[in-house]
Amino acid sequence: MIMLTRLNGEQFALNCDLIERIEESPDTVLTLVDGKHVMVTERLSEIIDSIRLDRATVLAIAQDVANVVDSPAGASGPNVISMNPRR
Repeated sequence: MIMLTRLNGEQFALNCDLIERIEESPDTVLTLVDGKHVMVTERLSEIIDSIRLDRATVLAIAQDVANVVDSPAGASGPNVISMNPRR
């Protein structure tokens, strides 16, 4: 979820997976996958940075969970594939 601000100053959280398109001319308009439009005060570049941070955070949390769950429990343990970085 990313935090955005409507033109009236109201803040709200949006699941960034629902964004289909972002346009800036001059106001920033988000078009969602269901066809709804939302005008926000944030610039296009700010929204993209927020989306990148949100996705990176999800991946980091998933790595932490995988590291905790990935233990030498043998065959009876959970089936988790480690997300180790490539070298």
